[in-house]
Amino acid sequence: MTLALDSAAQDLLFREARTANTFTDEPVTEEQVQAIYDLVKFGPTAFNQSPLRVVLVRSEEARERLAPHMAEGNRAKTASAPLVAILAADNEFHEELPNLFPAFPKAKDMFFSERPVRERAAAFNAALQAAYFLVGVRAAGLAAGPMTGFDFTGVQKEFLDGDHTPLMIVNIGKPGDDAWFPRSPRLAYDEVVTAV
Repeated sequence: MTLALDSAAQDLLFREARTANTFTDEPVTEEQVQAIYDLVKFGPTAFNQSPLRVVLVRSEEARERLAPHMAEGNRAKTASAPLVAILAADNEFHEELPNLFPAFPKAKDMFFSERPVRERAAAFNAALQAAYFLVGVRAAGLAAGPMTGFDFTGVQKEFLDGDHTPLMIVNIGKPGDDAWFPRSPRLAYDEVVTAV
């Protein structure tokens, strides 16, 4: 069976997609980021929650604030990436639900009135959106370097607030020299999929 996407698109989005560790100095434009968002915003989430929030770290001053919170092995590549995005979950996403899910306006209060419930829903659905975001970066012809090697509490205090939980930091740009580690193995279909 063939997929609906042609082979080149499959390669771009998945088979040849790798985590970049070096980048060229070619800038990532606001127009590119807007195009990425305008594509990935259509990825499904439960109740159309859309809890992902993105903080773009562009300025030198912001990078200097971010650097101390990165794991030592991630600092140099984060400093050299043309664009860095902090992907976070908005734990108060439910305030937008009446607009985002008009088919069921009572969902906000019926399901998400308690903070722990919102935090679980926000983490799961923002993680889905973060995956869409990475695929969108690749669809734009750029490389993404997603990382969880950072001080989550420090990044939250420096760039977010108590209502936003950081999920990952993503370096974005055109891949530079020696950008890739060797391809790691993947599990086979029969190691993952079980029919019952």
